[in-house]
Amino acid sequence: MSNHSFHLYDLKNWENIKLILKRHWITLMYTAMHFLFLILSVSLILAFESIIFYLIPENLLNVFLVIYISIFSLFIYIGWMKYELDLFIITNERIVWIEQKWFLDRNISECSLKDVQEVNARTKWLFSNILDYWLVTIHTASEKSEFEMDFLPIPFENQRKITNVINEYKMMWKKVTEQ
Repeated sequence: MSNHSFHLYDLKNWENIKLILKRHWITLMYTAMHFLFLILSVSLILAFESIIFYLIPENLLNVFLVIYISIFSLFIYIGWMKYELDLFIITNERIVWIEQKWFLDRNISECSLKDVQEVNARTKWLFSNILDYWLVTIHTASEKSEFEMDFLPIPFENQRKITNVINEYKMMWKKVTEQ
């Protein structure tokens, strides 16, 4: 019942957004490490510029650097984009899973809450236990049988929240069908 400033385009009139789950900030640390590696590697190449110019012509080295920086920047951008655009949106009627797989490759899946069979949470390794992040999996009876989001913050608490929304929906559905 939180107030979210997110707009889901095909939200029905009677539908309310209950939860929006995004990836943990630790995924940005991976992106930052890629960025630092890019800076260090380009700095090393430029530091040993005189030795490299002896082996490779200057124009060829400049072309190589532009291509290298462009490709590495694309990977850094994709890492940030995955952090920003991967979402679980749980409404009072359905679950929408928006996943940015790659550059210009997006997957949007949804299922009704009545199709949810099981919600699992899991953490493993030292850092994921210390920083409290890892995996939430939602098993369904719909066409896309499994919604899985890794690097999710507070997975056990989010699992309980999702389960509570599902139970609330099923209780409401049961009352409606009994009338």
